[in-house]
Amino acid sequence: MVDKSKITQKKKWHGVPAEEAFEILESSSEGLTSDQARERLAEFGPNTLAQSEKRGPLMRFLLQFHNVLIYVLLVAAVVTALLQEWVDSIVIFGVTIVNALIGFIQEGKAEKSLDSIRSMLAPKAVVLRDGKRTTIEAQNLIPGDVVVLKPGDKVPADLRLFETSDLQINESALTGESVPVSKNTYEVDEDTTLGDRSGMAYSGTLVTYGQARGVVVATAELTQIGRISSMLSQVDSLTTPLLRQVAKFGHMLTIAILLLAGLTFFFGIVIRDYGPSDMFLAAVGLAVAAIPEGLPAIMTITLAIGVQRMARRNAIIRRLPAVETLGSVTIICSDKTGTLTKNEMTVQSIRTIDNLYQVSGAGYSPEGEFTHEGSKIDPKEHTVLMEMLKSSLLCNEALIHDSGEGQWKLDGAPTEGALVTVAMKAGLAHDQVNKENPRLNIMPFSSEKKFMATLNRSGNDETIIILKGAPERVLERCSHQRHLQEDRAIEQEFWKEQGEDIASKGQRLLAVAVKKADQGRKEIKDSDVEQGFTLLGLFGIIDPPREEAIEAAAKLIGDCVSVKECRSAGIRVKMITGDHVLTALSIAEKLGIGDGKTALTGQDLEKKSDEELEKVTPKIDVFARTSPEHKLRLVKALQAGKHIVAMTGDGVNDAPALKRADVGVAMGRSGTEAAKEASDMVLADDNFASIANAVEEGRTVYDNLKKAILFILPTNGGQALVVITSILMGIGLVDATGQFSLPISPPQILWINMVTAVSLALALAFEPSEANVMRRPPRPSDEELVSGFLLWRVTFVSILMVIGALGHYKLVLADGGSQNLASTSAINTLVMAQVFYLFSSRYIYESSLNLQGIIGSRPVLISISVLAVLQLSFTYLPPMQFLFQTEALDLWAWVKILIFGMAVFFLVELEKSLFRRKNSGG
Repeated sequence: MVDKSKITQKKKWHGVPAEEAFEILESSSEGLTSDQARERLAEFGPNTLAQSEKRGPLMRFLLQFHNVLIYVLLVAAVVTALLQEWVDSIVIFGVTIVNALIGFIQEGKAEKSLDSIRSMLAPKAVVLRDGKRTTIEAQNLIPGDVVVLKPGDKVPADLRLFETSDLQINESALTGESVPVSKNTYEVDEDTTLGDRSGMAYSGTLVTYGQARGVVVATAELTQIGRISSMLSQVDSLTTPLLRQVAKFGHMLTIAILLLAGLTFFFGIVIRDYGPSDMFLAAVGLAVAAIPEGLPAIMTITLAIGVQRMARRNAIIRRLPAVETLGSVTIICSDKTGTLTKNEMTVQSIRTIDNLYQVSGAGYSPEGEFTHEGSKIDPKEHTVLMEMLKSSLLCNEALIHDSGEGQWKLDGAPTEGALVTVAMKAGLAHDQVNKENPRLNIMPFSSEKKFMATLNRSGNDETIIILKGAPERVLERCSHQRHLQEDRAIEQEFWKEQGEDIASKGQRLLAVAVKKADQGRKEIKDSDVEQGFTLLGLFGIIDPPREEAIEAAAKLIGDCVSVKECRSAGIRVKMITGDHVLTALSIAEKLGIGDGKTALTGQDLEKKSDEELEKVTPKIDVFARTSPEHKLRLVKALQAGKHIVAMTGDGVNDAPALKRADVGVAMGRSGTEAAKEASDMVLADDNFASIANAVEEGRTVYDNLKKAILFILPTNGGQALVVITSILMGIGLVDATGQFSLPISPPQILWINMVTAVSLALALAFEPSEANVMRRPPRPSDEELVSGFLLWRVTFVSILMVIGALGHYKLVLADGGSQNLASTSAINTLVMAQVFYLFSSRYIYESSLNLQGIIGSRPVLISISVLAVLQLSFTYLPPMQFLFQTEALDLWAWVKILIFGMAVFFLVELEKSLFRRKNSGG
């Protein structure tokens, strides 16, 4: 029986020689026997990712009500039901149900995250059992099995390779590496980062070239992808700033309402000698007046409108509160490959002995220009350049084709695709060139040789060998270099210096050389590629930054759109990638991220404690050769410094950090399902610039929420103060039986709250972005939702409303009017005050005393028109008069009410003017 603990505790298989790995696993290159496989399967369990226990649908739905403000709303619904105001009760219950359904649906989508990672595991695997090849279900793999890999295979478990032939594996989803990596059988240092472990093949990655055999060293949760899945299930999504503030506000409001209701009840009985039943109804009326029943609905609708606006700008929101969180983001941590870059290799530099050329364009679209010393050139006029491009097209296995709508797709290796694309930019047609120079034979690329060669018959009936590969391997086989006029002896030192210069820009190097072969030659032998070649030149290839990402990143320096816009908005952009340091720094420098010189690697991060990381992380903007654990640690370190972090990514390796970030942003086109499901937002166009747009919308949403709160709370405050003032000052009607009636009854209060306040406040959800929204720093994450200023404004407007409502109530009674007429006058006074206060609320500090402030918002005008119809119905329709105990008002009453509404508008505008003067120091 194999020692399970010895195998499962061994973490660093990449540092173990293959022979020693076989010893630890008690296996051999012939694999396991069927009996051993059965025993081990029972011991280790299936090669599947365990599913964490999920909450049932009912529990998930009920938990949507676990929110203090929802509790307050439910209390309001119960109170209205006790008052037998069934319509109002149903409306309030309806709001809570809608809220719960939205949350339930969104949470259900999020739980697909782990399922999408599980789907990455290969369904089948070719293994050696009893010394014979056999295909089995991947879930039946166990440590010690020998797996056979070929192109197109998804690696079914973590393997220690012991036999390879030109093996290349695409590990981009796991490491972020832009291109497939070559594999071998050698062990590496135990501290080597994930992307440099050449003797390992990891579960979920894809074989793109060559063949290999490897012994299974880890299955299920013990694989690298299994560790990511475990991290994802253990990562807690943080609550958003808005939800934290709303919870705090809800607690404070609940306590305040209960205290006020209790004190009012006590005062009325003890001081005013009113009956307990009357004071109980008064306390209920106070509670109903003070609870902002419409606020959760307004919040949900405002966020939903933000979602629609963002969708129009290619940002798809998966979780409603993330809309607002975007507005408070202080740091954006962006993955490089596929996010800031297109994950499409591109030739940018071409070096011949005589000239250094630059090539514009990005990706596989054959659009771009050739320049030399800053001037545009026609490549057809440069003989050596054209020969070099033609040779790279002939010694090539890739194809580029237009898939429609300007989208160019690659079939083949990314670096070879870059060479095809640059040849097409020079006007060379792939099919035509190959037809004129037919291929006779090929020596395929191998990771040992690091080059490939083809035998072609040229257009003038010469037979040539074209060699393409790593510069050090090609140069050692060259005796000459091609000049414009003739071939001369090769200058090895010159090419070494030129190669280092191009590589320092983060570009990968490929060299191309040619030599004549004997006429009639039909195949290439090893001896043919040992010496005698003439070097044509070097290609510099890179996965370049997106043009729109440069603009987005550059809007910190010029007049463009995004990284600059983020910086001017007080947001710092950091790049976290699995790619090499030089490549990362080169891309970062072009984007304006960091200083272009300073970066930390995964190995650097390994050596730092969490405390050290918290200190250094805010100062560094580029992180290279990072693993999923590193990305997660970086996000946590930034959050520990009170930063609100947005994390972008597209690979499985990004999923844990996406889930942990305050806002996880996944790529819609290139992103894996695991990344999308772990995110809060998906970019439909994979465009970094869309994040800046989303931040702008997020800030606008928060502004509109504050405006809605600033509008709703004085309404509730005014009504609550009417109740309190009535009891404190004895304002109300006491009938012949001694029963006390408030100036405004609880059903009338509910009418104002649910009909007028919501219909008017809803208009504020449609307010456009203010002019300075992206020129101000992010708000602090701990900023109070209800600030001292907001409390002052609520109190100020509430007092104005109380004076108007109770003033009109007393005037009507003094003129001999009935209780119903006085109440109707008071209610319409409150409503009119709200209408005029709505115009002021469009701008929190700025003046509304202009044409734009008064008629510049169509939603505001529509909501006032709707309200006018509702309020006239409330006042004049007999059924409404019966339900709410109202009476018709005459014209003079409306004139007085209108004058008071205008007075509220001008007084609030005066208060805003004083605040502006105070803040400007005037």
